[in-house]
Amino acid sequence: MKNVDEARETPTGAPQEELATGERSTRNRVARSILDHGPSTVAELAGRLGLTQAAVRRHLDALVADDVVAAREQRVYGARTRGRPAKVFALTDCGRDAFDQSYDQLAADALRWIREQFGGEDAVVAFARARIAEQATAYRKAIEAADPEQRTEALAKALTADGYAATARSAPVGEQLCQHHCPVAHVAEQFPQLCEAETEIFSQLLGTHVQRLATIAHGDGVCTTFIPKAPHKASKNSETTHNASASTAGRNPA
Repeated sequence: MKNVDEARETPTGAPQEELATGERSTRNRVARSILDHGPSTVAELAGRLGLTQAAVRRHLDALVADDVVAAREQRVYGARTRGRPAKVFALTDCGRDAFDQSYDQLAADALRWIREQFGGEDAVVAFARARIAEQATAYRKAIEAADPEQRTEALAKALTADGYAATARSAPVGEQLCQHHCPVAHVAEQFPQLCEAETEIFSQLLGTHVQRLATIAHGDGVCTTFIPKAPHKASKNSETTHNASASTAGRNPA
């Protein structure tokens, strides 16, 4: 037999996908209420959202498991009453990151200011190259520790550790490096120099000309970079590689 909460929140005979969508929607409302009102008790959340306390607890359990919220004792100001302090639920850092915090807009504004104050497009290019060069320290170590035929895979794993959800796969006469997520995609839409600098550093790290086939910032579903077979050593061809990769960095061939 269904309990009261299930009867209220899950209509009989609803498709499983629809039920799951409804669950996520309610869960998002719970997290949003905590964001808007601060650390909250189960009773406070139930009152604001029009849910039973049992239903709120069920959604909070899922949010805690996903590291979106965390439980803690409620702070008491003034004289403490008898009994155990009420438990409140607050957003974790991970939970706050799930909401728009205008970081993209802040980054775009900063790059725009750099462009206007410090040398136009060249200043943005210099920033983009310096940023990716700092990230590339870890990438270089991973590639140098890998066998030559495993270097693209090693780069993909290093990128994944930085949040790019990257994979490497075989392709005709080479390999494809696919980044399924881009943390700076919204900023790169306005400043493609970020994509271009990234492509240049891939070329330098792998010691061969590479070609960017697609980018998330350009509207594609995945950032895709083609790496030809039999890469040459970067130390002998770094300047040539740098110039060649820049011609196609961050662009679709079409």
